[in-house]
Amino acid sequence: MPKAYWIGHVTVDDPAAYEAYRLANAAAFTKFGACFLVRGGDQHALEGRLRPRTVVIELADLATARACYESPEYQAALALRQPCSIADLVIVEGYEPV
Repeated sequence: MPKAYWIGHVTVDDPAAYEAYRLANAAAFTKFGACFLVRGGDQHALEGRLRPRTVVIELADLATARACYESPEYQAALALRQPCSIADLVIVEGYEPV
């Protein structure tokens, strides 16, 4: 079964408030075994337009990725993020060669 990934592109309007979200999301990510592969590092957009911050989080599979997002733990963290940032977020299934 292929892994799944959250891929987010984020514009942070209030870094101090966003830090509260970052601390709060740890409960959901720990519970669901999430692993950060990218967490806001330096980026260079080569085509198109992106938000200033990119995040890639690996989870066991699609069901786990969706359950993490829908969990009470993440929804509580999300309530902290939404007032201080704008995000585009997708959950995508990873590729497994045949």
